[in-house]
Amino acid sequence: MQLIYIFGSVILVSLISLVGVITVGLNKEMLSKIVLYLVSFSAGSLFGGAFIHLLPEAVKEYGFGTEISLFLLSGIVVFFIIEKVIHWHHCHGFPAGKCELKSFGYMNLIGDGVHNFIDGMIIAGSYLANTTLGIATTIAVIFHEIPQEIGDFGVLIHSGFSRKKALAMNFLSALTAILGALVVVLLASITENLMMFLIPFAAGNFIYIAGSDLIPELHKEYELKKSLGLLIAFLAGIGIMFLLLE
Repeated sequence: MQLIYIFGSVILVSLISLVGVITVGLNKEMLSKIVLYLVSFSAGSLFGGAFIHLLPEAVKEYGFGTEISLFLLSGIVVFFIIEKVIHWHHCHGFPAGKCELKSFGYMNLIGDGVHNFIDGMIIAGSYLANTTLGIATTIAVIFHEIPQEIGDFGVLIHSGFSRKKALAMNFLSALTAILGALVVVLLASITENLMMFLIPFAAGNFIYIAGSDLIPELHKEYELKKSLGLLIAFLAGIGIMFLLLE
């Protein structure tokens, strides 16, 4: 049953990559409004997943010591490095704003593949700890993936891909989540301490993505009414994670 939960969840997360198809009939203004609220909800769910589910689970199982702190920080550092490598590769040697678009599209796919692989590991690891934690983590990942995949689809279109090819390539990139889950399932049977690393590592991933990538986007909105709406969406994301507590 646990394997059904794990691979059912990572397949569902992979299918989120096809969400770009809904943007075909939407104009840019409408799309930007929808995406921003999704980004806000996503940020809240990621923070909630990290601080309400992942970290308490790690502390409950292993205590709160230097190792847990280092594993948490490693999750932040790894995603920082991934982003820096992607940015360097697609912009190195080009003046600001003049990056080669086609190259950027493929680098985006590679970076997304690495990200999805780690997401698969995180989801599988969470389910191996307990089912409720796995469900909470899956929901946090899904709500993060929706705005990200819409954005990735737009990047690929902007890079010169056709809509059909953009959807297909984005989906192939998303399937690396299944590989990540498989690696954890195979390693879990021979490595007892895998969860001690993976759970705080996942929390670090969530904190980095929410704090570094998503929150700065929300600060670009200055209108009071929209800002209040974004705050509500942010708190709703945290609230969903709280309601998933056992």
